[in-house]
Amino acid sequence: MQRSAGSRRRRRHNSRPILGGAMAVIAAGALTVTGLVSTAQAADVNNARNAGFESGLANWACSAGSGATVSTPVRSGTSALKATPAGQDNAKCTQTVAVKPNSTYALSSWVQGGYAYLGVTGSGTTDVSTWTPGSTSWTKLSTSFKTGANTTSVTVYTHGWYGQSAYFADDIEVTGPDGGGGGEDPGPVIPAAPAGLAAGATTTSSVSLSWNAVSGATGYKVYRDGVQATTSTGTSATVTGLASDTAYQFTVSATNAAGESVKSAAVSARTAKPGTGGPGPAVPKHAVTGYWQNFNNGAAVQKLTDVPADYDIIAVSFADATATQGAVTFKLDTAGLGGYTDAQFRADIKTKQAQGKNIIISIGGELGTVRVDSDASATAFANSVYALMQDYGFNGVDIDLENGLNATYMTKALRQLSAKAGSGLVITMAPQTIDMQSTSGEYFKTALNIKDILTVVNMQYYNSGSMLGCDGKVYSQGSVDFLTALACIQLEGGLDPSQVGIGVPASTRGAGSGYVSPSIVNAALDCLAKGTNCGSFKPSKTYPSLRGAMTWSTNWDATAGFAWSKAVGPHVRSLP
Repeated sequence: MQRSAGSRRRRRHNSRPILGGAMAVIAAGALTVTGLVSTAQAADVNNARNAGFESGLANWACSAGSGATVSTPVRSGTSALKATPAGQDNAKCTQTVAVKPNSTYALSSWVQGGYAYLGVTGSGTTDVSTWTPGSTSWTKLSTSFKTGANTTSVTVYTHGWYGQSAYFADDIEVTGPDGGGGGEDPGPVIPAAPAGLAAGATTTSSVSLSWNAVSGATGYKVYRDGVQATTSTGTSATVTGLASDTAYQFTVSATNAAGESVKSAAVSARTAKPGTGGPGPAVPKHAVTGYWQNFNNGAAVQKLTDVPADYDIIAVSFADATATQGAVTFKLDTAGLGGYTDAQFRADIKTKQAQGKNIIISIGGELGTVRVDSDASATAFANSVYALMQDYGFNGVDIDLENGLNATYMTKALRQLSAKAGSGLVITMAPQTIDMQSTSGEYFKTALNIKDILTVVNMQYYNSGSMLGCDGKVYSQGSVDFLTALACIQLEGGLDPSQVGIGVPASTRGAGSGYVSPSIVNAALDCLAKGTNCGSFKPSKTYPSLRGAMTWSTNWDATAGFAWSKAVGPHVRSLP
């Protein structure tokens, strides 16, 4: 968040809008091959090996480590391919397929998710491809090709598109005369041990765990102190029936038809003490978040008790970095806030909490220099934030790091904090629009990594210029389409609707660009939650549990007579 007057950060110019033109050219080329689709003969076979990814990525090679097998969604069997574009990599996965010369082959695949391409190279005649701009259900891509007189193998590929969300593929077929290499898939192999096991939220009788997906795994076994406690088909589980205030050690293994992997590295966690619930009141189903400024930048100076009741989460801005990497501290700017004392501030936190509000500490802002990029800094972050929570009574933390974020270590830091604070911990995030364009971004990865303990991501829909929506089209900030089409990326990229909020400036002075009137915010909320009041972009489905909205800041809102919160607050509470 911006500490100086006006813009919350420097305006970022985005060169990506050329994608639309590039896609049109590619589409035109791809669509010319659709007339080649033919019906395979009865004697033909599928020459692709491991066509349904039941054996992990055996026989497939994916660029830049972009591919993995997942257990959901799948079109058939127990596995499918998930490939995630990142940076200049389009998540291309290939297989060399044996074929016969002078033969015709039908090529097809079922796809879902973001932009997905299917094609073949090395045919000896005309290489072909086809594509779809993405879908929320399984869609079949089909084309065909003919081999040359000397062609004995071809390269079949799938890939996504730059800056777009992950795509899924399943049941790939290269159907035609047997080239001598297809027909039978390799049997499954015992999967590797899971990595990234971490403990999350704890109660007096349970511990939540999560880990990284393992290629080829169809399930996982969770062990408590060496004894199997539960199983899971996903990458998380909650172990229940535990004693309070007791330390336990957990491991996890991966399983499939071939057997069980060795156990992961162990992680320890302690259950909560009796009588210690969550750190604060529950966040409402639909909530409004506002940033409260611990500094004077020309906006109205406020005490916490001056913040209207329309705000459910108040993010105190900001904590400051210390000499210890990853650690943060907080000091009230008493002079800048007109003599507002530390004692009054602490008392006001309790007053707002008694009214059902959550007060959290925000980390970062435009000038924030907090770096969490190692195990030591992750621990320092968790320990220092928890110390502030105990000292001031904060209910949680907001991550607003605008100078870089490392998903691996921020995930570790937040999980350590969750283990200390318990299940009531409030975690919010305020990424810039560019940070949530793809699930491969560090902010997006962090949000997905902590999905089981994350409260809401309030992306900043301003100071960003034009950006891509989830339909691949370019939208300009300041419109209802910009809000809805960009929110769709998060909603379809893995976050629960209850974890998605719309972040906007409270007034024209609160940001350099991208201000929209409260009526536009309310229209976007209606479009996403109810399918009404949409602009040209209308999502394919509604998201009734959408969390709500956020603004920078309560101080700029006060400067404008609270026009934003008076209009948006009641509207958020009226959502279904």
